[in-house]
Amino acid sequence: MEQLLILSRRDYDAVIFDLDGVITDTAVTHRRAWKEVFDELLHHRCGTGFDPFTDEDYQRFVDGKPRLDGIQSFLSSRNIEFDSGSEDADPGFDSIAALGAEKNRRYRKRLAHGEIDVIGDSLQLVKELHTANFLLGLVSSSRNAKLVLHLLEIGEWFGVRIDGVTLAEEGLRGKPAPDMFLEAARRLGTRAERAVVVEDAESGVEAGRAGGFGLVIGLAADAERRRALMQAGADVAVESLSAFDVSG
Repeated sequence: MEQLLILSRRDYDAVIFDLDGVITDTAVTHRRAWKEVFDELLHHRCGTGFDPFTDEDYQRFVDGKPRLDGIQSFLSSRNIEFDSGSEDADPGFDSIAALGAEKNRRYRKRLAHGEIDVIGDSLQLVKELHTANFLLGLVSSSRNAKLVLHLLEIGEWFGVRIDGVTLAEEGLRGKPAPDMFLEAARRLGTRAERAVVVEDAESGVEAGRAGGFGLVIGLAADAERRRALMQAGADVAVESLSAFDVSG
């Protein structure tokens, strides 16, 4: 276990981080926006006796996945059928695409009100890795990753960003498929076995494991969540990235 807590350039060339919940606390912001949308949808369909969207629903069906995949996954869990809708659908509740646009509208509104911050221990590790000449990449299923990085002024630390926009433009599969992480490694000029993945979502851990990455790190403050990340395939799960030392 102690050996896994050292990130050495002898072993790895690159570290690829998830954004929401690893570098920033926007995972909470995403979850709140999802809950607003899904609870409103369920209330419209089921009345006051609806079964609300829970943190467990978020972790199992939505977290880490591309927006529309997450919607479909959750709706299927409740046996709710919806039309796909057009890609340019306006925000609303009449199709999967409209639900996605509605969630994004509410999420961006929260960002505009300052509901966003950097996780200090994570950014400190990023800086230490940069000093030790690691290649650094960022992966996010969100189409808002560029905006978040701009608002927080941290984009300069990452040589590569693969996000929801890239996923659509390049025809990549979303998590738990490994495509986004593999594309990040390719653009960084390294092989998966020489790269580290850092994730807080089970789907992301599964993607790192499926891609054959050299080390898959799970990050979660809650002990139960860390156990779930280990079960999903993480090599190690930690409460904070301050648990890692960097060796050149």
